[in-house]
Amino acid sequence: MRNKIVTFGELMLRFSKEQKKRLQQSQIFCGNYGGSEANVAVSLAMQGEQVEYVTRLPDSQMGRAGAMKLCELGVGTHHILYGGERIGVYYFEEAASVRNASVTYDRAGSAYYYLKPGMIDWHRALADAFVLHVSGITAAITQPAAEATFEAIEVAEQMGLTISIDLNYRKNLWRYDGAQPRETLKRMMTHADVMFGDVIEYEFITQHEKIPFEARTPDYQMPLDAYREWFKEIQTLCPRCRKVMIGMRNQLSSSHHLLTALLWADEQLYNASIVDIPYVVDPMGVGDAFDGGFIHALRLFPKDNQRILDYSLAAAALKNTIAGDFNLSTEDEILSLMNKITCVNRA
Repeated sequence: MRNKIVTFGELMLRFSKEQKKRLQQSQIFCGNYGGSEANVAVSLAMQGEQVEYVTRLPDSQMGRAGAMKLCELGVGTHHILYGGERIGVYYFEEAASVRNASVTYDRAGSAYYYLKPGMIDWHRALADAFVLHVSGITAAITQPAAEATFEAIEVAEQMGLTISIDLNYRKNLWRYDGAQPRETLKRMMTHADVMFGDVIEYEFITQHEKIPFEARTPDYQMPLDAYREWFKEIQTLCPRCRKVMIGMRNQLSSSHHLLTALLWADEQLYNASIVDIPYVVDPMGVGDAFDGGFIHALRLFPKDNQRILDYSLAAAALKNTIAGDFNLSTEDEILSLMNKITCVNRA
């Protein structure tokens, strides 16, 4: 019986300054591990899923420490490939008041940077799996890494797995010669059974002007007819995709966000409540929490698209309250918040 979920991507080491200081301030960096697909793996493990994370890490103290951290959180690391010289790093400057957050990448030359097709035994890594989750980031680092991503997808398809894809378009990552982000992401979309993105990513790929999410209170009325037509356009790019989700966030201030999501499934549009988050602890990994909650909810509520959406929104909302990249929320905690949100909405 297939019970395993496999995620594939680059594990990163994140550095930030404490107390929302700028990178130029103080001598102390706070470090933790993260990376989109690793975040999804941890989220799923916290919800009780059997998860295997595939990546390439240096055979060094930092690489082994990263794998150990994933193990501590219940993520399988049996198919991590070791080699190369360094782990990828990013520096995150937290938002404060009117100052926006910023991300600076330092991942060129990392162990994952030199990943190539044929290095990972995908038939072995995907044995007993029923879902493979990847993102646009896995294809953005180098051309060989993009080819390795499609290699994983093609093997997963041959083995009958559900393909979960987060578009995760990061403009500053597509720097290699010949990079074609829109065409590459469109190609990924054709393989998706389940797909995630935000309005900026779908705007970039479809060239359809984004529909702004301008909520300032939870009673904001969504322009559902306009979204319905956009979803139909998106569906033409991924005809095999069964469920397409858009996550939306409006930042009223650096620490006050409004969050919601829409789901297109079975030619129907489902909308979730708008969640008011007045004190955001850490916004990193919220999209990944959506993904992890959604994939788990596919098993919790296999025939209830509304509850799948509501559950994934609750998972993402909880991530805003947790420092670091990982969503450390359990299924019970997510269900409890989901029920509160839906009860308030019905009232």
